[in-house]
Amino acid sequence: MGMNGTGFLLYANTGTPTVPSYSAVGSQRDASVDEATATIDVSSKDSRAQRVLPGRYSSTISVDALYVPSDAAYLALKDANRNGELILVLREEDGVDVEYCEAKVDSMSESFPDQAEATISIALTVDGFWIPIGS
Repeated sequence: MGMNGTGFLLYANTGTPTVPSYSAVGSQRDASVDEATATIDVSSKDSRAQRVLPGRYSSTISVDALYVPSDAAYLALKDANRNGELILVLREEDGVDVEYCEAKVDSMSESFPDQAEATISIALTVDGFWIPIGS
């Protein structure tokens, strides 16, 4: 069965690395998680067919939300970005914690249009792999 997108939430660690405490990024409107494996081309001149091997795994996260300057998760992500630190993030689906990872904040954009809602966009790159909860 399919899942309604409202069932996905991204959380950021607002505790410490050793004793994490996760808070949802407030007022989320959109989120995406991308995973990819690079291709290593091991073709040679003796065959027209391409031969490949799996290369590096990578994952990125993007979140769009309403701008809530006092939101704990937003402030934790902002601090991690400004201090050049990795931050723990947690993925929740339909109220169940699914997996977590450490991530680097790539960018944080804030938009303040006239007569419209203020929003933020956050892009992160996963350091290593997503770790399933309970493993």
